[in-house]
Amino acid sequence: MNIKHILLVGGALIASVMGLSSCSNPDREISTDTQMNDVISDERPNVVIFYVDDLGYGDLSSYGMTAIETPNVDALAAKGIKFTDAHSTAATCTPSRYSMLTGQYAFRNNAAILPGDAPLIIDHTKPTLPKMFQRAGYTTGVVGKWHLGLGDGFVDWNKDVKPGPIELGFDYSFLMPATGDRVPTVFLENHNVVNLDPNDPITVSYEKRIGQRPVGTESPETLKQTADLQHSATVVNGISRIGWMAGGKSAEWVDEDIPLVFTDKAISFIQENKNQPFMLYFPFHDIHVPRVPNKMFAGKSGMGPRGDAILQMDWMTGRIVDELKKQGLYDNTLIVFSSDNGPVMDDGYNDQAEELRGDHDPAGGFKGGKYSAYEAGTRVPMIVTYPNGLIQNGESDALLSHIDLYASFAELIGATLERGAASDSVNVLPALLDSRLSARQEMLEESFTLSLRSGDWKYIEPFNGQTPDWLVNKTAIANGLQTSAQLFDLSQDKFEKNNVAEQHPELVAKFQARLNAIKK
Repeated sequence: MNIKHILLVGGALIASVMGLSSCSNPDREISTDTQMNDVISDERPNVVIFYVDDLGYGDLSSYGMTAIETPNVDALAAKGIKFTDAHSTAATCTPSRYSMLTGQYAFRNNAAILPGDAPLIIDHTKPTLPKMFQRAGYTTGVVGKWHLGLGDGFVDWNKDVKPGPIELGFDYSFLMPATGDRVPTVFLENHNVVNLDPNDPITVSYEKRIGQRPVGTESPETLKQTADLQHSATVVNGISRIGWMAGGKSAEWVDEDIPLVFTDKAISFIQENKNQPFMLYFPFHDIHVPRVPNKMFAGKSGMGPRGDAILQMDWMTGRIVDELKKQGLYDNTLIVFSSDNGPVMDDGYNDQAEELRGDHDPAGGFKGGKYSAYEAGTRVPMIVTYPNGLIQNGESDALLSHIDLYASFAELIGATLERGAASDSVNVLPALLDSRLSARQEMLEESFTLSLRSGDWKYIEPFNGQTPDWLVNKTAIANGLQTSAQLFDLSQDKFEKNNVAEQHPELVAKFQARLNAIKK
């Protein structure tokens, strides 16, 4: 056995070899012939996952944006590893989050964008990423946007709302139940709605109008931003939403305060758990619509609310990282910073994101964006820092998927994966710690169709489904839904301008067969 390096991190031994490794399943390992220095850590690292919403590959100054600066995130990139070919598992939020927390492709469970009253889409009786951390002795927390469903059917928001994050393995949760543009517009702490008055119970409907609140289509004078028809139902805090909500007046959030509330809750979690290993999952609401930045950032970017929300997101990141440093935890914390999918400008609200962006390209030159099968749908910024454990910082072109965090973190903390757990996740920990190492050679990308990356080749499966009505006008996305196969050689055409499927029918057949095998 030709061992190329041995790495001891947090008690977990990795013996990567040419064609063989320490774990019994070679399909879930990577191999390399690059020598790594031995690293020994007596303490298991904390883990913090910053998961921004709708942040594009080109939306950070460390990734080339010049319109505004993101100094706090850039500081992570300067000291850590900046990945240039890292991907969310899907081009939309619910599937990406599902895959990261389960290590399973979302299409296997038909995981799609959920309404605000959807049941929990993850089976709480099965293994999950937070449960794996719990079994290893970690305290786990989630603070931010959830959008993975709650309960097991009809949710009574006036009682304990479960199953949810607690049943999935989080010791603490403070959530936006779905998204900022969907009702209910309340926070959920563990199982209960925050500040709920029992004499003013909440009712939510996605089928018919309920309650006495104004509706966007009838009361445009009440709105801070006008919106499309989909986002023009119940108005809360001057923003019309998807769906209708009655009651719960005392529990309503104020959009401008959401970043302050989430950041403070994350800091409190760190303070309360500083003396034990913890895992914190921090899914931002920013820069998802509705973009209603706090007064500290409103108007500061010159790019409208979307640019202001990027500044706000950077500030939030800085505050949490500063708390880790204040508590003496930063050096022994592995931080992953990334996004759940690619960028979108107009996503239902008239906030002038497109008109005010100037020369800024949120996709960083790549084709498509959120919802799209093209590269900008899933190719996102990703930064990893871990002062006690990084072997080599710098820029990495390793091919990575967020679905691989599950198996990689198991290796990091010395946890054994349960039988059947994280079935699609690959252990890429060496590449997460050394910018010189490669990772995947093959990767699935999910959108409204499936795509396959195989080395430098990108294959997009023909789309034969029904395009949702709300998606039709999003031209950058709809253009990716072709009824014929698409094939691109990214080594020559990284912006996917030339479909060469007709010139390479043998590759089309090969990649389609591989997709079929993955599906089975």
